[in-house]
Amino acid sequence: MAHLNQPLHTGFFESAPTSFLLRFGRRELFVCRDFRKRYYHVNPVLDCSTGIEPGHIEFLLFRRWLVILSKAR
Repeated sequence: MAHLNQPLHTGFFESAPTSFLLRFGRRELFVCRDFRKRYYHVNPVLDCSTGIEPGHIEFLLFRRWLVILSKAR
């Protein structure tokens, strides 16, 4: 079963979440906007790298959305 954790917004323009977390058993999928400055050439469609913590994998979609796969805490 997946759990979706996102804040509740009341305004029309705030209806789209800026980030969300999905949990699938012992795994987590976290999606957020990426604001980091990359000092290397980034693939315009999909870029993959290791995460900050051990066991994390980061995918950068369309140079804007950061998808992080990790173990659940």
